[in-house]
Order: sequence, then structure tokens, then C-alpha cells
Amino acid sequence: MTIQSLDILVCGGGYVGLSAAVALKLAAPSLDIAVIDAAPPEVWRKDQRASAIAAGARRLLSTLGVWQSIEPEAQPINEMIITDSRTSDPVRPVFLTFDGAIEDGEPFAHMMPNIAMVAALRDKAAEIGVPIHQSAAASGLEITESEARVATTDGRLFSARLVVAADGVKSALREMAGIKIQKWEYQQSGIVTTVAHERPHNGRAEEHFLPSGPFAILPLKGNRSSLVWTERTETANRLLAEDDFVFEAELERRFGHHLGALRIEGGRKAFPLGLTLARDFVKPRVALAGDAAHGIHPVAGQGLNLGFRDVAALAETIVDAHRLGLDIGSMAVLERYQIWRRFDTVRMGLTSDILTRMFSNDFTPLRLVRDFGLGLVDRMPAMKRYFINQAAGIPDASGPRLLRGEAI
Repeated sequence: MTIQSLDILVCGGGYVGLSAAVALKLAAPSLDIAVIDAAPPEVWRKDQRASAIAAGARRLLSTLGVWQSIEPEAQPINEMIITDSRTSDPVRPVFLTFDGAIEDGEPFAHMMPNIAMVAALRDKAAEIGVPIHQSAAASGLEITESEARVATTDGRLFSARLVVAADGVKSALREMAGIKIQKWEYQQSGIVTTVAHERPHNGRAEEHFLPSGPFAILPLKGNRSSLVWTERTETANRLLAEDDFVFEAELERRFGHHLGALRIEGGRKAFPLGLTLARDFVKPRVALAGDAAHGIHPVAGQGLNLGFRDVAALAETIVDAHRLGLDIGSMAVLERYQIWRRFDTVRMGLTSDILTRMFSNDFTPLRLVRDFGLGLVDRMPAMKRYFINQAAGIPDASGPRLLRGEAI
């Protein structure tokens, strides 16, 4: 079998794997980089989900020359409101509101269809000479002192000085590398769908904390919104099995009538929700990124943006080492990336876990406490500004340059 020798092999053809490959190649054109993706060709075009792109991630995409092509599909989030109520309550009081702009007037986040983002990253990869091999799932991993060898299900064999595992929360490469995880299941599923509505949303995002979990209404271009609807898994499965009439009736009970008549666009799917944290981000010749390193609840809307933070830190670590002539797959180099990302990841994982447990219940004393807390934050402009800046994901001067909009 012929071995294809590379400097870096990226495993995973989603936004994390593609942006990592693009960032590394743009900053260090001499590196030989390729991407393998377990999915068949064109499957990515069937992804109907949308994601919140924080300001830091937007700056990264802009620096990579990708944002410019997807900006027409991006909907700025101009305002965010948070409520806490029961489904049957006739009125949902707003406990917390956020202005969507950060200091320079830049929106703290945009909503973006996943298909547009992945398409732009794939186009950029092709433009700069990063090949993407489809239907090529990793089936074997062998680590030596000087390289990692990855066998794929389509009969290929790659050797690389560094393998980036960006192959999702059920990462096969993570398991092959012997990296252990901490995992909790919430017995919840997130129903994802897109809704067309009669009235404009004006760029407002809404998060309604209901007894079953958060119900998020996220604005898209036009009179359309993306929904992330959390339910107990058995309830979610029952709802998905219902016909359109019943499903839309249940949806309307939670969505409300403030945006007029509703219509489902593009079907509906449910995804199990849990917390997965890798005990290590790196092993010799292997670095985890994105959901392979951390899978968190969508309650805070930060899962995708954690992945982009990984990309920025990993790319800067590897490029700096390459320019100094160091071994880019050695633990001496990779440990810098692990130290950079571990605290932020654990903090966000624990934050999402606490929020999920606090707001996915109908325990009256706890509801009173959390509603008091939300109202208190709403009356503290400095605290609100801190939270919105954290959500924007723009680091200080010690953070990765790509997230500040600076080239590596």
C-alpha cells in the first residue's frame, strides 16, 4: 500500500477541521496539509442547521478570507432577551435583555446557515491547495517517535508529523489515541428546525427557559428563525414522530404569536444532548479540536465558538513552532496548545452544565432564585457588558491573534 506523507493530516471535514487546515496553510504555505472526511461527497449540503458565530470567530473567518463570501447570508443579532416561564403561562416576563453590540458597535454574534459556512471553507481550501478526501474515515492509528500513521476505510494510508482530530464528539481518533473522556448524559435532545414567520424579527434572539429546557429562537435572514428546542429525549422522539399539524401546534405553544403565523421549513431533527470533556487535548503526534475535545449543551450557544477558539490557538502554536524549526508534533510543542485551551474549555463546560441543571426544571424555590438573579443582572450594566463581551469571544492581548482579527 502506498503511503502518502504529509506534515499535517486533519481528520474531519466540518467547520473546525476545515478552518484549521485553511489557517495553517495560509500562515505556513510550505506545510503539506490534507483533510480526510468520513462523510460521502455532498452530504454536508444536507445540513439544515444554523449556528451563532461570535465576534471573535467572525474575525478569524475574516482573516482567513472566508467571511467576505458568507456575510450576505449572515444575520446580525441586534438584541437578546431571556425569559423564564412555564409553557402554559399566558405571559412570559422578560427578566434579562442584552444589546447585541460590543464596544465598537460590532454585533456580538451573527447567525449563519452551516451549509454556507462549510461551503466557503471548502472553496478556500481548494483555492490554497488543501485536498479533501471524502468517504475516508480513520480506521487505524499508529504512533512512532517521528510520525503518526492513519489508515482509512477507503484503503488509504497517510503518515504525518501531526494529526489533528476534528472528527466530532464520538471521535474515533480520540479513542485510537487512548485519550479518556468525562461524559454526562442529560437525557435531553435538542430539536432543530427552521421556521418562517409572518412578521420581522428585527435581529432579536430569544431564549425562553421552560421546564423541559431552553427554547431558543435565533434570527436568520428574512422572516425566518432557527430553533433549538430542548425536550426530554422521550418527548422529543414523540414530537418528531407526530405529523406536521401536531408538531406545529406544539411548536406554537412554545414560540408564541408575536411574529405572526408560523411555517416549518426544511424538516426537523433531534440531537442527544450531553457534556463530553476530553481529559487530554494532546498526545504525541495528535491534537484534538472542536467536539472531539469538548461537546457541551447548547444552552449558552458557545459550542461552535469553542471550536473556533481551538483552531486559533492550535494554528498559532503550530505555525510559531514551524517558524522556529521545531518538531510540530512533539509534546513540547503541543503542550502549549493544551495549556492555552484547557481552562477555557473546562470553564465553559461547567458553566453550561450548571445552567442546564438550573434552568431545566420546574422546582419553584429554584425558579424564584434564578429569576431574582436574572433580574439583578439586568439592573447591572457593567455585569451585562461583561457577559456580552465574554459571549463575543474576543481575547485580550495574550489570546490567539486570529480571534483578534490579526494574521499569524
